[in-house]
Amino acid sequence: MKITDVRTEVFRWPRAVPITNGLYTYTHSGINAIHVDTDEGLSGLGIGASMQDAPEVGAAMTNHLKQVLIGKDPLDTERHWHEMWRPKLVGRRGISTRVISGIDIALWDLKAKIAGMPLYKMLGGFSNKIDTYVAGGYYEEGKGLRELAAEMETNVDLGATAVKMKIGAVPINEDVERVRVVRETVGPNVKVMVDANNAYRHYQAIEFARKAEQYDLFWFEEPVEPDDYAGQREITRATSVPVAAGENEYTRYGFRDMIEHRAVDILQPDALIMGGVTEFMKVAALAQANDLDIAPHGAQEVHVHLVTAISNGLILEYYRDSVDHMHGQIYKDTLQIEDGRVYAPNRPGLGIELNYEALEPHRIA
Repeated sequence: MKITDVRTEVFRWPRAVPITNGLYTYTHSGINAIHVDTDEGLSGLGIGASMQDAPEVGAAMTNHLKQVLIGKDPLDTERHWHEMWRPKLVGRRGISTRVISGIDIALWDLKAKIAGMPLYKMLGGFSNKIDTYVAGGYYEEGKGLRELAAEMETNVDLGATAVKMKIGAVPINEDVERVRVVRETVGPNVKVMVDANNAYRHYQAIEFARKAEQYDLFWFEEPVEPDDYAGQREITRATSVPVAAGENEYTRYGFRDMIEHRAVDILQPDALIMGGVTEFMKVAALAQANDLDIAPHGAQEVHVHLVTAISNGLILEYYRDSVDHMHGQIYKDTLQIEDGRVYAPNRPGLGIELNYEALEPHRIA
């Protein structure tokens, strides 16, 4: 079997309501699909990191990188990753590594399809299910404490035993009050996470953490800039709340540095950003060797396979229609929460198929 083509599709749609985190407002959502085709008619599907605002850049990068792959055996994922990553075009991070990530995910989907097994089984099969949390709690126009509480109530009604909310866009005391409302809404037995999306300086993050500790937070995510390992370490030492980060980190080398600095308690690699399945599994092994847990960021359809394949998988992030009204329509089969967990699909590969009937009106490339 040989690779005959690598192609991209980009879909973009407006959110029903713009959402805001600690630093950024998002008016649109979408999906980048990367397909690796073969001469035997079998294709792999990769989900790429968001580049809806510049689809031509991602497409150009994909067209360049695919020259390394055409005519090659799709099973040689380690060789393909190495040859795409060296030499670098833009640097050791950024768009080029994101595109490599999507291609690598497609190659692993294809590899598992060839083997006739689910990806999580091929990667290790530690479990077929994983605890999950519902991500949300964004700032929105007209959304006050009552609306925030109603969102969290709905999350729990869906079966969630853990929820996450945003902080960092309003004064610290106001965010502490929002945390209080969420904790009182979900009760003492539901885990509550907070995510600042890099909005604080380290001393501000310490102030927030100390004021919010009384509400039994499961973790404090991305308190400071991704490269501020020293600041992350200071926060980790200053509070009893575990610190989590890594969604903006790249490759095994970035996570090696995070680990060496003992910057955080929980690692959050995103396979769509940091290098795909190939690099994710190396980071998981690094974390195992340092007794650290993995809680991947985003893309539940991909990460359910990766986090169930490993022994140090902690929890899966899950997005629902409160964040994106297209949830449940992007793929022909949608992951569901069952008793606080998500089960990995038992179909070959990632076990997902794009729902073109719903997506086609939103195609931009």
